[in-house]
Amino acid sequence: MGEYSRFIDWDKMDSTIQDQDAKELTSTEFQDLKQLARQGYWAKNHSLRAKVYQKLISDIPCRTVTPDAHVYRDIVLKIAGKRNSSSLPLPEFVDNSLVPTYCLNAEGIGAVRKIISCIASQFPDISFCPALPSVVALLLHYSRDEAECFEKVCRILACNDPSKHLIDQTFLAFESSCMTFGDLVNKYCQAAHKLMVAVSEDVLEVYSDWQRWLFGELPLTYIARVFDVFLVEGYKVLYRVALALLKFFHKVRVGQTLESDNIQQDIRTFVRDIAKSVSPERLLEKAFAIRLFSRKEIQLLQMANEKALQQKGITVKQKSVASPKRQNVHLAVHAENFKSEIVDVKKMRDIWSWIPERFALCQPLLLFTTSEHGCSLSRFYSHCEGHEPTLLLIKTTKQEVCGAYLSTDWNERKRGGGKLSYFGTGECFVFRLVPEVERYEWVIIKHPELAVAGVEQANSSSQMSDPPSSASLPSNPSDRLSPFLSARHFNLPSKAASMFMAGGVECIIIGKSLLTYYCISQYLSIVQETNALFVYAYTAAFLNLGVGTAGGHKGVSKRSPHPSSIFCWSLGFCVGSLAQSN
Repeated sequence: MGEYSRFIDWDKMDSTIQDQDAKELTSTEFQDLKQLARQGYWAKNHSLRAKVYQKLISDIPCRTVTPDAHVYRDIVLKIAGKRNSSSLPLPEFVDNSLVPTYCLNAEGIGAVRKIISCIASQFPDISFCPALPSVVALLLHYSRDEAECFEKVCRILACNDPSKHLIDQTFLAFESSCMTFGDLVNKYCQAAHKLMVAVSEDVLEVYSDWQRWLFGELPLTYIARVFDVFLVEGYKVLYRVALALLKFFHKVRVGQTLESDNIQQDIRTFVRDIAKSVSPERLLEKAFAIRLFSRKEIQLLQMANEKALQQKGITVKQKSVASPKRQNVHLAVHAENFKSEIVDVKKMRDIWSWIPERFALCQPLLLFTTSEHGCSLSRFYSHCEGHEPTLLLIKTTKQEVCGAYLSTDWNERKRGGGKLSYFGTGECFVFRLVPEVERYEWVIIKHPELAVAGVEQANSSSQMSDPPSSASLPSNPSDRLSPFLSARHFNLPSKAASMFMAGGVECIIIGKSLLTYYCISQYLSIVQETNALFVYAYTAAFLNLGVGTAGGHKGVSKRSPHPSSIFCWSLGFCVGSLAQSN
């Protein structure tokens, strides 16, 4: 292995890596590199991987002045001196992160701290970067000396391509990525998410650990495979792998007693010992089997989360002398402060775990309740207009409880010109709480192939007026609404395909499906109509009221019980001023 073996304890390395014949990289085209990285082409050849890393990192577009190996040689003695490297303090911005040793020898372990200290001196703008120790330790395995490793890491940190997001370097970026991961878990790992909600007092705190799973707990063989693809494809790969880890954790632990009362620690232990249950190849296979949104759309979601944090004034980590535990900035309200006669604290925790994380920052504001404002639809509109998103809870005279998360201001109904027309986004969902807890989302999120059926149904449907045209929709609502749950992502015929709210003078409608949708009349009684428009997940069964069948699909009887109570909360912003509804 020669020139790239200085910092490695070969007794710790996978023996299959040491005895491979030399190979060369035959192509540097993106699509070829993407395929080779996913296949692990250079995973079994240490020298080849080192050369590939050098090539990929040298191609990263960087700032005009980016520290290189010469800079390191000039400053290392001044910063580290001749003292024992293991005694060098780490900069505050690593947030007491683990410094993984992987397969480093004693010289390598000491070199990690020297390199991090030198990086801190050259990047005063870095304020929060807990992944840095792991990245330095990893790249040191594939560097000839400390200076080369320093240069590689500096190029990653100094990337100035606005389309590339490599490593979070501020608390704002880190927190927004944690919120984005939480949103993705909510969409793509619902079984695991349900387990987290059941066993954790603070599920958002659990998800804020996601980068540590990758950069800290994963063994070298695994994180190196992830890093291979990361250098080619970018940050989205990290989300994929973290989601896959959570899926595997759920699969292994479902039905079992957790090893401790700390779910965070259980996940860390699982990831650290992942070789007992999952191979690197299986992990990546699972990660790339997830039908994730596009890179651009995830970036838009992260920007929306960043904006929500900024509006709450959360841009730097607050120091806590009393407790070393990381402060949770997500929840602006505890379930105990968010009660009603319809739901208890446990049910409210379930609801709160479903809403997009950027709105979990906001203090809920009660807008409407039938006990106070009566049963007038016009009064419902007058109290709820100007707020988005909103949460609707309904309790029937049979004591069944259901509701909906509504992404868009009810004022949007006026864009239909007096006709009953659809608006909203695919981020809407409906749920029931009693007799059992269940959430129902837009089915095309998980099954894009159903979009084809939706197009066919749309071409033959004319039972309701057309939703507002794209020209009449609000421009760029990405500061408030989910910017990616739209028709264009799923190749649906129009933006209307991902709309799930409708309102008129006689009724409001939430959700639409092949057979049914739900209609609340002007007297706020729940009725059911027929609508063969698109195939969506708002199945009629969610209310569990007079369930029947039609054409092999579950449906709801013609009329459901009159609701005994309706509550509506604002969870976000006052649309007119974008002020928080506090």
